[in-house]
Amino acid sequence: MEEPIRIGIVGSRFAAQFHYTAYQRVTGIDVEVVGVTSLNREHREDFAKNRGINAFDSLEKMLPEVDVIDVCTPGYAHEEVSITSLEAGKHIVVEKPFTGYFGPPEDKNFKGNKFPKEKMLESAVASARRIIAAALKSKRRLCYAENWIYAPAIQKEAEIITKTKGQILWSLGGQSHSGSLSPAYGIWRLSGGGSMVGKSCHPLTAVLYLKQVEGLARNGKAIRPKAVSARTHEITRNPKFIDKGFLRTDYEDIEDYCQLHVIFNDGMVADIFASELVMGGVHNWLEIFANNHRAKCNLSPVNAMEVYNPQEEQFADIYVMEKIGTKQGWSNPAPDENFMFGYPQEIQDFMEAIAAGREPKSGMLAASDVVSVLYAGYISAERKGTEVEVPLDSSIGIGDPAKTLNGRADNIGEYDGK
Repeated sequence: MEEPIRIGIVGSRFAAQFHYTAYQRVTGIDVEVVGVTSLNREHREDFAKNRGINAFDSLEKMLPEVDVIDVCTPGYAHEEVSITSLEAGKHIVVEKPFTGYFGPPEDKNFKGNKFPKEKMLESAVASARRIIAAALKSKRRLCYAENWIYAPAIQKEAEIITKTKGQILWSLGGQSHSGSLSPAYGIWRLSGGGSMVGKSCHPLTAVLYLKQVEGLARNGKAIRPKAVSARTHEITRNPKFIDKGFLRTDYEDIEDYCQLHVIFNDGMVADIFASELVMGGVHNWLEIFANNHRAKCNLSPVNAMEVYNPQEEQFADIYVMEKIGTKQGWSNPAPDENFMFGYPQEIQDFMEAIAAGREPKSGMLAASDVVSVLYAGYISAERKGTEVEVPLDSSIGIGDPAKTLNGRADNIGEYDGK
């Protein structure tokens, strides 16, 4: 009997909770979450006690007991935890943002919205390349936890693109809600940015993935981003903003609105929006305009179920959907929100990739390209929307059988259509 894949989680808050739940849904592979570690002793011990796993005092103490490190920390810690784990011979699962720029570690007064963005891009790209280099050197899997890639609607679109050899001409999408629950969000030195990094990364990575799929289906080589123009705004800190108390507003130095215009190396385009300004729950959507079809991918809300509740208190113990605000009146309860968002499918693919020694659908290509686009976007926003070239990591070798990890041209970002 084969030994289980042993998982150790770093971090003990929101991301760690839904990752742990997703591991419980893995099928066909024996997986065991062994333990958790985080900087907050009380949080990690409560997390471990509630789930019957071990609480470790440090990453170093947990490493010998696991095969995979799941990085669910704020973004500023991702590079250090990832490289330490890879150098110890462990596979890694890394939450978003993959990495970024968080300012000088010793500067507690750092303000990201005032800092030169060219330096940010240079440092963020260098960070991503260091993590990828460590993964390539260790020959361990780098699994980038972008759940949108695994959402059923996105995967169905990937199937359509693959089987029809369609060409995506224009993509339009976004993610918005009334403000993150994370205490680290809103502080650039902890989160690496605002709506651009924290929200637009989701629809953006889904589009990047679908263009990879398109390129691989038609000519065996992923289509990648070439240039980006962007705008960002700090709406809730605008002196003319009228606060009615329904939106989160305690952001220190991040944007709460962004828009990105991406040009791919085949000349096609995508427009992505994200903000902290939307009430009524999380709004996750992506629309694809292709040369042979049009698709609307609605992750949230979905109308699989519609409920009218005349009294708020009746649904006090009933989950409806993320950040809905009120449960009174008409709503669209999510029968299985984690599934619609792709969380269990994401972890399933990661475990299968590790067991089989292949690249996951969301791996180093998605992780690298999204960092480059986002921080090139910040330069553009600083320049009031001027187009900026996206620096790409050529070491990954996408589409070149001689350079891919296991000699297959279609093993990164591929979709098998089954």
